[in-house]
Amino acid sequence: MGDLAGFVQKIISNMEQVIVGKKEIIKLILVSLLCRGHLLLEDVPGMGKTMMVRALAKSLGCSFNRIQFTPDLLPSDVTGVWIFNQKNSEFEFRSGPVMAQLILADEINRASPKTQASLLECMEEGQITVDGVTHRLPRPFLVLATQNPMEHHGTFPLPEAQMDRFIMRTNLGYPSYEEEIFILQRLEQRHPIEAIKQVVDAEELIMMQEKVQEVLVDAAILDYIVRIVLATRNHHEVVLGASPRGSLSLLRTAKAFAAIEGRNYVLPDDVKSLAQATLAHRIVLRPEALYRGCTQERVVAEVLENAEIPI
Repeated sequence: MGDLAGFVQKIISNMEQVIVGKKEIIKLILVSLLCRGHLLLEDVPGMGKTMMVRALAKSLGCSFNRIQFTPDLLPSDVTGVWIFNQKNSEFEFRSGPVMAQLILADEINRASPKTQASLLECMEEGQITVDGVTHRLPRPFLVLATQNPMEHHGTFPLPEAQMDRFIMRTNLGYPSYEEEIFILQRLEQRHPIEAIKQVVDAEELIMMQEKVQEVLVDAAILDYIVRIVLATRNHHEVVLGASPRGSLSLLRTAKAFAAIEGRNYVLPDDVKSLAQATLAHRIVLRPEALYRGCTQERVVAEVLENAEIPI
C-alpha cells in the first residue's frame, strides 16, 4: 500500500499550500474519493469549504464543475435538457454541469427539494435519466456538497434520503491563533490557489480506488461494524438509526483509511475514528431528545463507548 500512501501524500502536500492546518479534513475528503463516496462539508460561512474543493479539483486531473444552488435552480439546470435543433429537425441532449468527474454542490440546502432530488440517482448509481434516456456519468465521479447549518432563512433542510447518500459529513472548524496569522500573511499579496498545480491524473486515481478493494477485513471487524450500527438503531434517544448503507459506508471508509495509513488490513481504531463522520448524519433523534440538547454526535460517542472492541 506504499504507492497509495505516496499518492495521497502528494495531494495533501499540494492542497496544504492553500488550506492551513486541516490535514485531517483533507484526509477525510481523500477517503471519500478513494472509496467512491460523496462528502458533505458543513460549516459557517468563510471557513474555506469552497476553497477546499477548488484546491482538490486543481490537484486532480479531473473535469470539474461548480453548481451554485439557489431557490430558483431547476433539476434540468443540474442534469441537462433535450433541445430541438431546427437545422436537422432532431432533439439533442445538452448535458448539465453534473456531467463532470468532480462536482461542487455549493450551498446545497438553498435549492428546493425537487432540485436536491436531481442528485439522488447520480450519487447512488453514477448515471442520470432525462426524459426516459439514461446517460452514464464519467469516472471517477465525486460530489462534494457544502452547506451552512446555522442559516435557516431561505433554505431547505436535506431529507434523510439525501443525507444517506453522503458517505461522510464533516466540518472544518475555526483555525487556531497561529494558523489564522499564517493565513493573513499568506493572503496579503495574492491567493495561493493561483499557484496550485495538478499532481495526479484521473487514471491514477481510478487505479488507487481499485487498490483500496484489496484491503483485508477480518470477520471480527465486520461484527464490530454491525454491532455499532445496530446500537444506533436501538438507542433510546433515536427514532431512526443508521441504515445498512451506513454499515457499508463505515466498512468502505475504514478500508480506504487503512490504505492511506499504508496498511492492507483494517484495525478497530480505523472504524472508531471514522464512525462519527460516517454515521452521525444518518441518525434522526426523537423530538424530546432534541429539546434536551442531545446531538447525533453524542449518540455515536455513547455507542462507541459501550461497544466491545474486538481484540
